[in-house]
Formats: sequence, C-alpha cells, structure tokens
Amino acid sequence: MPSYLLAIDQGTTSSRAIIFDIYGNVVATAQQEFNQIFLNDAWIEHDPEEIWQSVLQTCQQAIALAKTNVGLLVTDIISLGITNQRETTLVWDKNSGKCIYNAIVWQDRRTTDVCQAMTNNDKVAQQITEKTGLLIDPYFSATKLAWILDNVDGARAKAEAGQLLFGTVDSFLLYRLTNKSQHATDATNASRTLLFNIHTNQWDDELLTLFNIPKALLPEVKNSADDYGKTQLSLFGGEIAIGGIAGDQQAALIGQACFEPGMIKSTYGTGCFMMMNTGNKALTSKNRLLTTIAYRLNGKTTYALEGSIFMAGATIQWLRDGLKLINQASETEQIAMQTGSDNSVYLVPAFTGLGAPYWDPNARGAIIGLNRDTGLNEIVTAGLQAVCYQSQDLIEAMAKDGLKPSSIRVDGGMVANNWLMQFLSDTLAMTIERPKNTETTALGVACLAGLQSGVFKDLEALAELWQKQRQFNKKMDDSTRDKLYLGWLSAVAKVSTK
Repeated sequence: MPSYLLAIDQGTTSSRAIIFDIYGNVVATAQQEFNQIFLNDAWIEHDPEEIWQSVLQTCQQAIALAKTNVGLLVTDIISLGITNQRETTLVWDKNSGKCIYNAIVWQDRRTTDVCQAMTNNDKVAQQITEKTGLLIDPYFSATKLAWILDNVDGARAKAEAGQLLFGTVDSFLLYRLTNKSQHATDATNASRTLLFNIHTNQWDDELLTLFNIPKALLPEVKNSADDYGKTQLSLFGGEIAIGGIAGDQQAALIGQACFEPGMIKSTYGTGCFMMMNTGNKALTSKNRLLTTIAYRLNGKTTYALEGSIFMAGATIQWLRDGLKLINQASETEQIAMQTGSDNSVYLVPAFTGLGAPYWDPNARGAIIGLNRDTGLNEIVTAGLQAVCYQSQDLIEAMAKDGLKPSSIRVDGGMVANNWLMQFLSDTLAMTIERPKNTETTALGVACLAGLQSGVFKDLEALAELWQKQRQFNKKMDDSTRDKLYLGWLSAVAKVSTK
C-alpha cells in the first residue's frame, strides 16, 4: 500500500521537497537556493522559471533519494501538498503558462505610495480591514498585482480579455504541475491578497473594483485539504494526487498541532510570523495585528490572529552575505554565548520597512549604541536579539488585545540555536516549546494532503504526531528584561517615520 506523503515547501530564499512517512518521519529531503533580485530601494523580485525549476528538481531529487533510502516508487506516494511564501505575486499567460513579469516578493515595497494614499482615506481603510482582516500595506498581493497590470505593456488589456491569470506561488506551481488544468488556491493564501472577504469566503467584488482587478484573473478558492488534481505524468514518472495547499505560516500552525483556540506558534525563517488560533471567531485586533484564515476544512473556516515580522533569518543572512561578519549562520550561537545577553548594541532590521505592530514601510535599518568597544560579536548578537525583541513587540500587542498565552511552539531554521531560544524565553517571559520535528511547515501541508487522501482521520490524529524535543523557561530577572526592551523601543523610535 502507498505510505508516503510529499511536501513542496517553496520559500523566500529556497525551495525544498520533503518526503514523510505516515508517522511524520522525514524519509528524504532536498533543498535548492535561488537568486534574490534587488532592483533598487526595497524592490525585490524572483525569477518564476528559477522557482519552478528549483521545485521540480528538488522533488525529483527527494524521490530519487527516497528510492535509495527506502526503495520508494512514485506509486508509493499517496498525495502531495504545497506550502509557499505568501503574498508573492505572479501573473502568467493562460495558454503558455509563462509569467509576463518576475514574481514580486512579499517583502517588496514598490507600492508604498499607493498604499499610503489609500490609508489616508479612512473609509477605504476601514472597508478593507473589515472585509479582509488586513491592513493596507505593500506586503499584500493586491497592489503588486495592480502594479504589474499597469506597468507591463498590454497586460491590463490582456487581463480584461481573459488571457492572463494571477496567483500566489502555490497557484503558479499548481498550474505547472497539473499541465495547466488547475487554476486554484486555498483559503489561507486567498486571505493574504487584500481581495478576499474572509467572512463570506469569496473574492470580493467591491475590493476588486477598488484595486481595479479583473475577476477573470483570479484562481478558484478551495479548502486547504481538497482535490487539486494530479501532477502530469512526465514530471516524476507517475501521477501524484495533489491534496493540500496552505500558506507557509498556516501550514506551520497545522504542523505544530495548534488546533485549539489560544494555541500559538512562532516561525523563525526568513521573517518571523507569530500566529494564534482563534477558532471560528475572526477576532479584530486593536493593536495592528492581522486577522487571517488559519485553515479551511470541509467548508468550515478556522481563524487566527497574526503578527508578521519581515526580517528574522534574513537579518542573519545579511550579516553573512552583506557584512561578511560570519561564514555561516550556525556560528552565531557561539558568538552570542561569548557576548552575553546584556548587550547595549541594537540592530533594527528595517531593511524593507517595519512589520507588525508598526506597519511602517518607509522605516530603514540602523545599528544603535555603537562605541569603541563594539566589535563583530556585539553586532552579530544584536542581530539575534532583534528577532526576540520583535517577537516581544507582537506579544505586547496581543496582551493589549487581552490575549495572554503562557507558551509558544517554535519552528523554522533559527530555532536550532539554543542561545536564541533561551533569550527568546527570557525576553517574552514565556515557556518556549521546540518540537522534535522542526520541519513543521512541510509537515503541516503533508498532513493536509494526508487528510484529503484519508491517511489521517481528523485533526486529533494529526495532533498525535507532535512531540516536544526541548522546553526553554525564563531565567532573566524582570529588571534586566525591561531595561533591554526599553533600549529596543528607543532604537526603533529612531528609525520610525510614524
């Protein structure tokens, strides 16, 4: 009997394919980085063909590796799931499947002026937030899509004639994987576009008019676990059913088994994304957090409250590739241990603006508190600490909204750093739980594919897959914690434009 699940994890800096067995164990994995295209101040793009090739090749590599490891055949893969960098925007020709412009990345800020003008109209801003749960910001897909239609020759006319299609990365991959037979997305990705009404679970005609988006461009919105067709035979030497799609942060919430209202996960990858399950209630934050769809199963929507930080692992990548202070990210743990927690240097990584709860697209990065004794160690440690201080910003916003979680489940590449996890616990004054399997994003979408194919009966069966590897408890005294955080707030105030 088939007994494996394939997860495509298409991220901001790399694509991965991971094959799991039905117990959630990793059987094979392949990863491939791809280029980041920086055009000018805060314009960031990806080559769609490079994304596609990286996904195709990692899937083929993972399947070949699993064949060596466990004798896997393509027919042994029950189902496939896709999780993706959210909000990144692509427009492609309906017939050829070729994009008419590069993918505009979620971090891209080219539409800041457009968003500011809309924000200045209180009625419009309120309408958008009430319908979508989001704030007007270049982060989301709608203004990126409008920019492509208005700046690529002939694009708007072709879109209105039904010749073009829009999608986030999941939709683009699905279209290619199924040989152009499926133009669809799931509710989690749709909820990040500024075009989807999260209460009616439909594309919203008023929002489409507001952003001047032809409806013919849009994909069908399905459940997170659903029938998304099959991969074309030639790609992997056999057809594979596609049974799950979710944006990467929602997939991580599922992989962390945060199925009860009040449960919270925080993912530390390129950015940091903290998400709390709020059940069937779409709670409205009064402190600039986002209301979003956590997942939709069998037509039933579960909501979440989310705080988005744009730069987490990307800050360490900048220290490595930009400043060349380190050769690899793993060096940061030892450096921070030598420096210690009581570091008076602050790195504010507002390279593409500040996310929640500031939502300041015009802010830019800075290193504050330099003196003659400052060296490599202090700056690198400040990069790690910035991740924790930004997490504290989100927890403070949740607390003001009356939400007080006592523990957080963490995942993402950065959580292997024990010093960072201890400092996070100290900063948040909360218990940090790290799972045995930190590949929770990929696991989450594999679980969705498993739900659709009947491997897993229900969410309770998925919850049984989660196991704790280590727990971190607060050690820092409150006075030190408060002093460090006040220093962070002072540093942010120096770069803020609001």
